[in-house]
Amino acid sequence: MTGPPPVRPDTEHEGGAEHEGAGEDEGAGEDEGRAGDDADVITQSLDEPELFAGLYDRHAPDIHRYAARRLGEGAADDITAETFLIAFRTRGRYDTAHRLARPWLYGIAANLIGKHRRTEVRALKALARTGHDPVAASWSDRSDDRLTVQAPLAGALASLSPGDRHVLLLVAWADLGYQEVADALRIPLGTVRSRLNRARRKVRESLNTDPAFTSALDTSSPPPPGPSPSQSRS
Repeated sequence: MTGPPPVRPDTEHEGGAEHEGAGEDEGAGEDEGRAGDDADVITQSLDEPELFAGLYDRHAPDIHRYAARRLGEGAADDITAETFLIAFRTRGRYDTAHRLARPWLYGIAANLIGKHRRTEVRALKALARTGHDPVAASWSDRSDDRLTVQAPLAGALASLSPGDRHVLLLVAWADLGYQEVADALRIPLGTVRSRLNRARRKVRESLNTDPAFTSALDTSSPPPPGPSPSQSRS
């Protein structure tokens, strides 16, 4: 499978599900013919559960892509489906002051990915040792040269603590701002900065800056503040 699973939350049967969850939101757009940002879609879905499918359509490809880079295509299908099932079931507690749902959804996905941390580290170490691993196909352009570049990077990532790895990859692969990472993981902004700096230092010590991580590892300029939870992303 090359994309997100064609499975949406069972909104018809879950319409009366309990509503719990807190987080943030993503860009404005049109869902199911209705204009509005993520917070509007989530609020409206409390009375019209089928509208939640619009949130899935908007964000599932990105969540699936991120999960696939972390755990491979097969696991990404399950992570994506479970992320949106949890989001649907807990949407009643969503803080609508956060207009964009990306951090909220990535936070759910990161928590689910964290439950597979042994599998992830084992795959990273295998890739670092052999230069090839099933997960590598999700990271690369199916290019042998790219796989060679990724092998030392995999070893560096495997050496990071789970918390440091989450922060680094949410910045480098999910393209979240620092505040968005803080909101996704429910940790202070200062913790995000310290974890990212530590992760960057360890990775730099292990390789000569993989091109895919150039921006995430660049310490020559102050870190971008990232949008606040209530700001929308253009």
